[in-house]
Amino acid sequence: MTTKTVISKDLANKKIHVTREFAAPVEKVWKAWTESSILDKWWAPKPWRAETKILDFKEGGLWLYSMNGPNGESSWCRVDFRAIKPQQSFATTARFCDEEGNADSSFPAMHWVIAFHATEAGAKVEVEIAFDDEADMEKIIAMGFEAGFSMGLGNLDELLQLNAI
Repeated sequence: MTTKTVISKDLANKKIHVTREFAAPVEKVWKAWTESSILDKWWAPKPWRAETKILDFKEGGLWLYSMNGPNGESSWCRVDFRAIKPQQSFATTARFCDEEGNADSSFPAMHWVIAFHATEAGAKVEVEIAFDDEADMEKIIAMGFEAGFSMGLGNLDELLQLNAI
């Protein structure tokens, strides 16, 4: 099993694909992606931290959170849940926003599908992020998405190894 985050870009289809395996059952990994008390422990790349304001994990619900930096900076994001298949997958649209959840139109919408698969050694998570146009995808990549998301998934791996979930 490889616990390395694998990221590939499909420019023609305006998509980013991310795959990561974990030495933990799907149930635990699912819980880590869907409960705010756990998400807040791993979602942000260190030394940043995530802080959930609202998490209503249901179709039509939302996750409103901030990413807080070590020097007092913060960035807000709103994630709208479009479809949920428990223990299998969920689809969202994520946007940067203000602390009330109002979208910041200077940043693109990101359409996520997160799928969870059981493996012999634990679980594999496959993420597909689609963008409305190639420039939107390039903007998110230029902001450091690959390194930041890889670090967050590494944080999750650490939590699972510590059996902290």
